[in-house]
Amino acid sequence: MKLPSRELKVGLLAVLAIFLLYFGFNFLKGINIFSSTKTYYARFADLGGLTEQSPVYVRGFKAGQVDLIRYDFQKEEAFTVAFSIPKDIQMPKGTEVVLRTDGLISGMALDVHIPLTNAELYANGDTLPASIEPSLMDVLKTGLLADVNGLVLRVDSLAALLQDQLSDGKIKTTLAHVESLTADLQASSAQLKKMMNERVPSIIDNVDTTMADIRVFAHSIKDIDLKNTVTKADSVLENVNSVVQLLKSEDGTVGMLLNNKDLYISLHNTVQSADSLLVDLKAHPKRYVHFSVFGKKEK
Repeated sequence: MKLPSRELKVGLLAVLAIFLLYFGFNFLKGINIFSSTKTYYARFADLGGLTEQSPVYVRGFKAGQVDLIRYDFQKEEAFTVAFSIPKDIQMPKGTEVVLRTDGLISGMALDVHIPLTNAELYANGDTLPASIEPSLMDVLKTGLLADVNGLVLRVDSLAALLQDQLSDGKIKTTLAHVESLTADLQASSAQLKKMMNERVPSIIDNVDTTMADIRVFAHSIKDIDLKNTVTKADSVLENVNSVVQLLKSEDGTVGMLLNNKDLYISLHNTVQSADSLLVDLKAHPKRYVHFSVFGKKEK
């Protein structure tokens, strides 16, 4: 049996070394050369540091990598990025490729957002919708730093206003007024304290005395037989009611006197006759009284 020549052995070893080098290089990059992949494209106006071999994530899982970056600066979206992911990962309509930072120091990466839908799938080689997620520095520049700048301007304006007020002397005057007001409050507080110490105890004593008198009065009222008193008052009211009923009735003597109109007219006529008689008696007394010392009858 003829053994292989030395040249053939060297060639086989070279091919094996190249294969091992290729396999090891892709293994270190996390690429499985034995799995089939699909290639998709995305366009961006700015890559922000994205390079070939950058990772591609699907919900935090490293599913592929950036294979190629092409650029045309005559277009607004100047960069076309080709990336590959395994064939078993389906890409339905509505999928979006987001360019984002891969940590603080790891550079940039692509994040594929796959919706939960059974829509039509993208085919191998299609261009997917893309967007750029603001980085932490962008957020700081547009958000926090802008707010800080506005705050600095407000503080500067406040400092200028405060300086104007200090130079105008209004604050000194206000502080003087506040000091005077504080002194007045201290004096009022001292007077109030004195009144509390001198007047309030006597007021409390008077209140205690008044409450004691009220208690005595309450006990006195309690001792009164209100029930019997009310019963007697009811009896008196019933008697008065009976008398009033008798006065209103025409059967009794008093009722007849009060209610008989004819009796009133007779009494009125009698009084008028008596009045006429008295008048006539005063005018002609000799008609009614005959008196003579000698017994002579006047004609």
